[in-house]
Amino acid sequence: MKRQIIKIDEDMCNGCGNCITGCHEGALQLIDGKARLISDLFCDGLGACIGSCPQGAIVIEEREAEPYDEIRVMQQMIHQGANTIKAHLKHMKDHGEMGFYNQALNYLKEQGYDLELLKENEADACGCAGGNPRHITPKAPSSQEAGHLETELRQWPVQLHLINPSAGYFDDAELLISADCVPYAYADYHRRFLKGKVVITFCPKLDKDIDRYIDKLAEIFKLHKIKSLNIVRMEVPCCGGTELIVQKALEKAGKMHFVKINIISIDGNII
Repeated sequence: MKRQIIKIDEDMCNGCGNCITGCHEGALQLIDGKARLISDLFCDGLGACIGSCPQGAIVIEEREAEPYDEIRVMQQMIHQGANTIKAHLKHMKDHGEMGFYNQALNYLKEQGYDLELLKENEADACGCAGGNPRHITPKAPSSQEAGHLETELRQWPVQLHLINPSAGYFDDAELLISADCVPYAYADYHRRFLKGKVVITFCPKLDKDIDRYIDKLAEIFKLHKIKSLNIVRMEVPCCGGTELIVQKALEKAGKMHFVKINIISIDGNII
């Protein structure tokens, strides 16, 4: 099958081994002074190891690879201690991979593992900081300089690949699904579209794993009551995929919702 998986540039790798500890799934080993991917089965393609590499030698590519196997990962990991398992589970939750997360928990239950050991400090386990859900509190008007514009962004992260579907900021949210190019084309994006909204952004043409995007959006629609659902996309034909992805996610979640759609022209006007 074709999927996302890491690629290591051997010439750039200096053999420091930082990525080995960054990969809780055990997909990497240091061999002959270089980091090596030892099994496609153990690489989830989410790239936790990338931030650990000081040389920038690791990237994510899409290629033919064996499917990631969460059970095989847990069979190896269960002997590495609670801290390693907690870091792995947090890594899965930060990226919204609840299917793999639940597979891991079910396997641990079957093995008689004490899950209370994992609940205590799971939030403290190291994971992908870029994917940690957080609210952004707006500054009080008195703290703003005259003529200074403040961001209307009220949550992080915003890119669908990083978003955790179970994040609390989706509860009763006014949800904005925004194609990546829109904020660059439409000058008044923050005031006109983003204000008061929780935003999700992606590119329906260039982003590769669209099926995963559909699953993630469906999970959001299942887990949360969404007050309003808005789409803003570009006029170019490929950007129409934004609507199709949302439609498929609603169907998969078994939900019906009124969707308001705004289309932006390349010269920055609302069509």
